[in-house]
Amino acid sequence: MESLASRAGNRYQTPMQIPLVITLIGPDRTGLVESVARAVAGHGGNWLESRMCRLGGEFAGILRIEIPAAEKAPLLAALQKIPGLNVVVQPDPKPAPATPDRQTRLEIVGSDRPGIVREITSALARAGVNVEEFSSEVVSAPMSGETLFKAVARLQLPERCDLAALKSDLEKIAADLLVDVSFAELHP
Repeated sequence: MESLASRAGNRYQTPMQIPLVITLIGPDRTGLVESVARAVAGHGGNWLESRMCRLGGEFAGILRIEIPAAEKAPLLAALQKIPGLNVVVQPDPKPAPATPDRQTRLEIVGSDRPGIVREITSALARAGVNVEEFSSEVVSAPMSGETLFKAVARLQLPERCDLAALKSDLEKIAADLLVDVSFAELHP
């Protein structure tokens, strides 16, 4: 016969939690994020982090959650019932061990033209730099009204990366593209 203490202990045990990364895209509308949050919470999930935005009338988001293993399939079914929302669920791999890499913030501003992102990211890839976050937009300049390209990126520089050489390479590209680039080293 099971004791009262063991039954009480089982009642308070947390089921095995699994981490998931979920990407979402669909027509933007009021209440969409709340619908996702309700589905996650309704299946015992814990919302860990997310990035979500509206792009050209579409909603795009990525989030990382923990959920009881048994709730993965029911959660996916619930998310897929949200009208117009395309959902992809991936297991979240175990975090990589901490490395002595440095983080840097890169800002780019200049006249808009095709190829800016391609040229800048090519230079970063050649240097072994990982782009951890990237956001960009095209806006009207305040005085002239010309179209400006603006971007901000958080970069992970490997220990072997020569920051001075990378800056020099990006400055040459920036001069050709007629954009300004600036770096700010981020401290942990």
